[in-house]
Amino acid sequence: MSFILSNVHNDLDGYNQLIKLYDKYKDDFFENIEIELTQWFDANLCAVLGGILDKIENGGINDIVFISIKNDIQTILQKNGFLAFYGYDKIYDTYHSTIEYKKLKPSDSRYFNQYLEDDLLKRSGLPKMSDAVHEKISESIQEMFVNAQIHSETEFIYTCGQYFHMQDKINFTIVDTGIGFAKRIEKNLKEVITSKDAIKWAMIDGNTTKQGVSGGLGLALLQEFITQNKGKIQIISGNALYELSNGSETIQELDSFFQGSVISMTFKTDDNKTYRLLSEVEEIDINDIF
Repeated sequence: MSFILSNVHNDLDGYNQLIKLYDKYKDDFFENIEIELTQWFDANLCAVLGGILDKIENGGINDIVFISIKNDIQTILQKNGFLAFYGYDKIYDTYHSTIEYKKLKPSDSRYFNQYLEDDLLKRSGLPKMSDAVHEKISESIQEMFVNAQIHSETEFIYTCGQYFHMQDKINFTIVDTGIGFAKRIEKNLKEVITSKDAIKWAMIDGNTTKQGVSGGLGLALLQEFITQNKGKIQIISGNALYELSNGSETIQELDSFFQGSVISMTFKTDDNKTYRLLSEVEEIDINDIF
C-alpha cells in the first residue's frame, strides 16, 4: 500500500504528513516504499522530504519508488532537481522560479555559501538591501548551515526553495537529520529539556551550548528583517513547530517526532522598502554558534 502526500504546504498539516512518513517507515527494512504526490506540494519542502527519504531508505536497504506524481508537481520537482535523485530527468526551468534542491555534505560550506548568493540573495525579486544588511542576512543563513555542520551530527544537509511569482514570495528551507535541539542541549549542558523549550531556548539571542562564549543561532537580525518584510520563519525539531509570522510567535506540537531540525524562511517580494542596517549586530565567530 502506498503512502499518499496530498496538499503539502508549509504549515502544521504539511509537516505532520511528512513526519508521519518518517515515523511510519523509519524502523522498516527490506521494504519497497511507494509514495504518491497529489494535489499540491510546496517545492521548498523537498529539503524535508529528501532528508526523510534518505533516513527511511536505511542506507539503501529499502527502495523508494514514486508510483504517482501529479503532473504539475512532477514538473516543478524535475526543474529543481529533486526527482533526479529518483531516476527522473532534470528539465530546464524556463521561468527561473525554482531554487535548486541540494544534498550537501557538512564539509560543503563554501559551496553552500555560493549557492546561497547565486540562487537566493541575488534574485531580483528580493527586497532592496544595503550592502550591510545583505551581508548580515547572508551571515545569518550561513550560520544555520554551520550550526548543522558543527553540532547536529548529521550525515547530510538538505536545502531547497521556490519563487512564487503570483504570490510575491520566496520560500527557502534548510534541513538536517541529526540529533536535534533538545538532544544537543542535553548532551552539552546536561539538562533534559522538551523540544518546545529547546527551540524557545535556542531562539534567545546569545544562548549557546558552548561554555564561556557568546553564540546562538544567529537569527536576531534575520528575525527583525522578516518581521518588517511580513515574511515568516519556521523551526522544527523533535515534536515542536515554532513559527514567527506577522510579528507574532506561536509554537505547536507535531503528531510525531522528527529526528533533526528544519528551518524554513519566507521572504515577501512585493516589499518596496530599501533595507538598511536594522540594528547594531556584532560580527559573529562561526565557532561560537549554538
